[in-house]
Amino acid sequence: MKITVDFEECLKDSPRFRATIEEVEGDVCELESKLDKLVKLCIGMIDAGKAYNAANKQFVNGIRELAQQSAKDEVIESSLTKFAESLQEMINYHTILFDQAQRSIKTQLQTFVKDDLRKFKEAKKQFDKVSEEKENALIKNAQAPRNKQHEVEEATNILTATRKCFRHIVLDYVLQINVLQSKRRSEILKSMLSFMYAHLTFFHQGYDLFSELQPLMKQLGGQLDQLVVDAAKEKRDMEQKHSTIQQKDFSNDDTKLEYNVDADNGIAMEGYLFKRASNAFKTWNRRWFSIQNNQLVYQKKFKDNPTVVVEDLRLCTVKHCEDIERRFCFEVVSPTKSCMMQADSEKLRQAWIKAVQNSIATAFRDKGDNSEKLDRKSSTSTGSLDSGGEPKERSLKGESALQKVLAIPGNACCCDCGQQDPRWASINLGITLCIQCSGIHRSLGVHFSKVRSLTLDTWEPELLKLMCELGNKVINQIYEARREELGARKPHPGDPRHEVEAYIKAKYVDRRFVRRPSDEELRNKVVSLSKQEKRLSSSSDHLPPKAPPPTPKLRPGSHASGQSVKSADSGIQNSADGSREMLATTPSSNSLADAEAAESKAMPAALPAASPCKEVVFYEPKEYSPGLQLYWASFTRSLPDMAEALAHGAEVNWVNTEEDKRTPLIMAVHGGSLVTCEFLLQNAANVNQLDAQGRGPLHHATMLGHTGQVCLFLKRGANQNAADIDEKTPLSIAVEAANADIVTLLRLAKMNEEMREAEGPYNPSGDETYQDIFQDFTHMASNDPDKLNRYQQYDPQRP
Repeated sequence: MKITVDFEECLKDSPRFRATIEEVEGDVCELESKLDKLVKLCIGMIDAGKAYNAANKQFVNGIRELAQQSAKDEVIESSLTKFAESLQEMINYHTILFDQAQRSIKTQLQTFVKDDLRKFKEAKKQFDKVSEEKENALIKNAQAPRNKQHEVEEATNILTATRKCFRHIVLDYVLQINVLQSKRRSEILKSMLSFMYAHLTFFHQGYDLFSELQPLMKQLGGQLDQLVVDAAKEKRDMEQKHSTIQQKDFSNDDTKLEYNVDADNGIAMEGYLFKRASNAFKTWNRRWFSIQNNQLVYQKKFKDNPTVVVEDLRLCTVKHCEDIERRFCFEVVSPTKSCMMQADSEKLRQAWIKAVQNSIATAFRDKGDNSEKLDRKSSTSTGSLDSGGEPKERSLKGESALQKVLAIPGNACCCDCGQQDPRWASINLGITLCIQCSGIHRSLGVHFSKVRSLTLDTWEPELLKLMCELGNKVINQIYEARREELGARKPHPGDPRHEVEAYIKAKYVDRRFVRRPSDEELRNKVVSLSKQEKRLSSSSDHLPPKAPPPTPKLRPGSHASGQSVKSADSGIQNSADGSREMLATTPSSNSLADAEAAESKAMPAALPAASPCKEVVFYEPKEYSPGLQLYWASFTRSLPDMAEALAHGAEVNWVNTEEDKRTPLIMAVHGGSLVTCEFLLQNAANVNQLDAQGRGPLHHATMLGHTGQVCLFLKRGANQNAADIDEKTPLSIAVEAANADIVTLLRLAKMNEEMREAEGPYNPSGDETYQDIFQDFTHMASNDPDKLNRYQQYDPQRP
């Protein structure tokens, strides 16, 4: 219920105003009670959810243990492992959902209760106090005697001051009431809407996860039907055998023993016998005896190593023992010892004695052939086991983000703990992570690490190229440069979580293992990057000039030049494996002639000799800093040097005051690489930061005709309505340059923005056509940039 208090009514301090105030105060009190209850219920829900996640984790661990126990059954082991991985992902999604619930419900509503309602209560206290003072002043003024002029004047003055104070406080109180009534709607709806979107994301992720799992489940369902049929058939066969065996004659219950020197397992005979111990008590123990490899051995359990009674039966003799109390005994005598044994019946005793005698005779007659036969049988058995145990190769259909990223050197294991087969990545660092380290990275905050799944999330082409340009090996050379020097131990798989978390915080938050460069090293690095820029520029001097952008104001000492830096839209090609971004202007590239031919066809026959685009020139700076390294590394497209500069403390939005206040992101635009722009944006670069000419990255990308970069900046929220000092917006620049692709992108983005504003929270992503077109341009800019080289020559004198 929304209650509005009129400002005019409050000055009258009428009973109607007092009643309204009383109603408002009661409503606010009830609102506070309901919000406190909702927050407590949310806390209870989160705690119950955490308990559910903990129990669910134990259940998933139980599934993994069952899978390990079923390692001999490939179907069960692989299926249970896959199910456990999917359920673990659902636990992660639940954790994210509960975190979002805590932020959207608990934190936001508690802030509203503590801040806004507290201000209301303080205003109420002041109002009650001044109301009481006004009432007392009125009473005192009424009681002042007529004949005491000084008391009358004093009472009148007090009443006047009190009324003035009352008017100020009551107006503030009414303002606080109206503001609170207005704000409560937005705060409550904002909190609940965020909570509902968290649920939407949770169920969408769960649906995508189980959609990928559905083919496996259907396949297992078909196999399960066949397994049920096979099990029923096996059961019938077993019942038939059981019935057949029961019909046999068991009048003589002696175990059937046969001596077989050619047995496949090399065991000529085996069975249970009692053996008399050689200790003082002469105890009898039942053991499993066997004759194998010309030896008599026994064991208590199957897994125990056999104990050798007689090492060589050729040196032994066997005889009946009738002079002891126990029946069915016989003795095996060797030159060094004797062993007394007892069978379960006379028939079994005769069988064992005969087996030992035959083994002795066989050993004397043909020991060599027998050994070869046993070896041959053993090797054949071993070979069959080996061939049956070979793992089958798994084939992956198509290319995936996981394949491309893990193909980079060092990416096949977790960057921080070395766990094999990582399934997560930090997109702003360019590294791969295991699930435990990814959770720790997520807890650091997105300003340190942005975590994304390699298997569940969608990967944009420019982001995938970014991951392929860096990798665990490059990043560890930067962030672990001094680890061995400092004697720090790197975690291993299975280490306690708190140890891994402490190491990761020391590595990325404190940057404890980063090697800080000296001033001379920093200067050499910046100068080297500037020389690299000159090599890149000189290698493209003979190429046909591209369409020049509008004329900026030149600094003193700078000059116009006909050369232009190759952009990601036309000068970056894919390597053979599709994973690395390569510069077509470098001497090692084989695509230079093709690029010349393609550009020659796309450009007019005659072009002016000079371009109005300002040439980027290196000047000796007043001071060398990591920010300057980032500045030049962005221009020269060197992602490892950019990552190193950020690790050394470079500000991603560093401003070069000596170069028209340009930023690294603007220099990345001039460098022409889509991937360097993506890297800076992932590390919180401001897409709307302007230079001294009032131009942002979107202006520069439009002026240079870099369609892929324009598409990227618009997706990241670039302000296309910003005008430079010449009152030109990116759209007006694109229209003058007759760049149809960029004009289309800018107008679509503007239309989509207007649609989003009109539809509000019901369509936060905008028009689907807009999304599809931008996705097409994104893939074209990354995979087929030559298609974007089709705009006309820019003429600044065009009317």
